[in-house]
Amino acid sequence: MQKIQSQGVHHITLVGADRQTSIDFWEGVLGMPFVFEQPNLDNAAESHLYFDPGDGRLITVFTNEERTVDPTRTPTDPGCVHHVAFAVSNASFRQAVERLEERDIKHSGVKDRGFMDSIYFKDPLGLLIELASYRFEPPFGHTHSDVLLEAHKLRTERGDYNIAPVHLADAIERLVRRSRPSLSDDRTPRDPYAGHGGVATPGGDGAGAAEPVESE
Repeated sequence: MQKIQSQGVHHITLVGADRQTSIDFWEGVLGMPFVFEQPNLDNAAESHLYFDPGDGRLITVFTNEERTVDPTRTPTDPGCVHHVAFAVSNASFRQAVERLEERDIKHSGVKDRGFMDSIYFKDPLGLLIELASYRFEPPFGHTHSDVLLEAHKLRTERGDYNIAPVHLADAIERLVRRSRPSLSDDRTPRDPYAGHGGVATPGGDGAGAAEPVESE
């Protein structure tokens, strides 16, 4: 028995109401270009709209002009979608609260997830949407998932309750050490300000520490 190996999300399809509501939200609020449209090939009464969420993959929506907008929260029963999350840059994330509020869209405020910051709000049809901004950049040749896997191992090794920036920082260092060669035989942390070879000594007396430097 072998697996059927996935290689990424191809598209996510949602059931929408009228066509214009979908365009106004996915493109008009979240900036996703409206790139393709054709009839729903399984239901002639519906149109099938395609939006690019920013990575070349697709969010698609079935629309029908006879359906009306209902903002009631979508079901969260087993088997249902709880929410859909979209990546945004830190610069865009910092504008999210203001831009939601200028449209009178209720939201959760910024939520600290340890490895990312998040804001939650509902689309016009009650689907919970998350805007997520990572707090780290993966090292060259690695993905965010690579860093999270390594950070998870560190967190559980240390018995910590949830992920924190220190796990991310140490995970990135581990990945770089494993994947990037060096001429040095000894790649342990060092303190070039301490003298005597500069090997970092936890809990040292601070001798030789540099004076604070003020920005100009």
